[in-house]
Parts: sequence; structure tokens; C-alpha cells
Amino acid sequence: MENFEKYYELMIEKIIFFAPRILIGILIIWIGFKLIKKIEKLLDKTLKRVQTSETVRPFLLSIISIVLKVAILFTVVSILGADLSGLVAILAAVSFAIGLSLQGSLGNFASGILILFLKPYQVDDWIEVGDKFGKVEEIGIFNTTVITPGNKVLIIPNSKITDDVVTNYSKKGVVRLELNVTMPYAEDFPKVKEIITEALNPINKILENPSTTIGIESFDSHSIIIAVRPYVRPDDFWEVTFLAHKNIKEAFNQNEIQVAYSEGIELGKIGR
Repeated sequence: MENFEKYYELMIEKIIFFAPRILIGILIIWIGFKLIKKIEKLLDKTLKRVQTSETVRPFLLSIISIVLKVAILFTVVSILGADLSGLVAILAAVSFAIGLSLQGSLGNFASGILILFLKPYQVDDWIEVGDKFGKVEEIGIFNTTVITPGNKVLIIPNSKITDDVVTNYSKKGVVRLELNVTMPYAEDFPKVKEIITEALNPINKILENPSTTIGIESFDSHSIIIAVRPYVRPDDFWEVTFLAHKNIKEAFNQNEIQVAYSEGIELGKIGR
């Protein structure tokens, strides 16, 4: 009987001690979770206002929501009188181990966040990273998917992109073609320039503004290198490149413009 009374008194003591704390904890969770929902809505509006990517916005909101909810639960457990020092130490050790094992993935993740916020390129932009060239199909958290002109799918880790030089051919809306044509020293440059200009005129995808530039770029051992620089829309890059080469070759053939072969050395006169 004495033991029963002792346990009964201990139980009443614990109830009196924990009941208010449990009620406070439930109240904190209820109010806290409602506040988190309001914070999420406010953040969502803010991120939309600053035009944050549709890919990264839900991800950021979910991360912030989880962190805030965990913080509230830790607060409630602390109010109930639990010692959190051991749990915090275990979580820190686990986080450190996960961080080491996912070091490369975390680097790609951080780079993905930077790309989505800074927007060095967007979906449908033509970009070049290192020696890889293509159109951006998708920007993910860990990698960017690029489609090459040959319809190959390149999955490029985001950390490689942020560590390398990225050339965006679509940023300005127009891109200049870097075409080179050879001309023999004996030929007249004004004549060849006019032939090239007439060869490019039928290509309606070459822009009038900015205008095409044609000039002597350098002097080779056997030929004069002529730079042909027309401007096109990024999506027309390859089509115009191939068509320009075809038209120039046909024009050279029709006007009997010769080329110099590298075999042997022959001296000749220089045209004006």
C-alpha cells in the first residue's frame, strides 16, 4: 500500500510538472506551424517578384520549411526538459560524414543554386562550356542538360560550369559567325569581297543590322585569309554557316577564283 501511494504521488508530481509544459509545447507547435505557412507564402511572393527560377523556388521553400519546423520541435523538446547536447553532437557527426561523402554533389548543388540565381544562361540559350557546345534544355540543381547540334544529350555537372568559361551565344539575341575564306595573292581583294557579298545576299537569315563585315584577317604562306563576319539569330547559327560556305564555294567556282595548294612554293604577283 505504501509503495502504491509512493508511485501515485510520483505520478501526480510528474503530471503536475509535465502537463503545463506539454500544453505549452502543443501550443508552440500549433502557432509555429501556422507562422511557417505564412512565412512560406510571403517568401514565395518575394521569390516570384525577383523572378527566381521555377526549379529552385519550391526547393528553397521546402528547405526553409523543414529547417524552421525542426527548430520548433527542438524548442519543444527542450521545454519538456530533455537534454539535447547528445543529440546535437550525433546530428553534427552525421552531418559531417554525409558532407564528406557527398562533397562533389554538394559542390554541384551550390553551383546549381548560383546558376539559377545569377542566370548566366537560361533554357533555350546556346552556350559553350570548354569544348562543349549546344542548346540548354534543362537547368537542374546538380547538372545542366545541353543538346548539341548533332542531337546528342550532354549532362554537364554544374560545378564544372561555374569553374569554367561559359560563352553564351544567345545573351544579346544575335551571334556573329566566324567564317574564314582563302584567296590567292594574285587575286584582287575588292573583286573577291564583292563576290562574297553577292554570295551571302540570298541568305535571308543573315541580319542586315548589324551588317556583315568582310576584310583581310592575315597573310598565310600561300594565301590571304579573308574574315567573313555575318550576324544571325542563335538558332540559325549552323544553318547559315553551312549555307554561307556552300554559296561562297559556288561563287568562287563561277568566277574562277583559284586557291593555293600547300605542295611546293611558287612566287607570284600581288593584286591590289
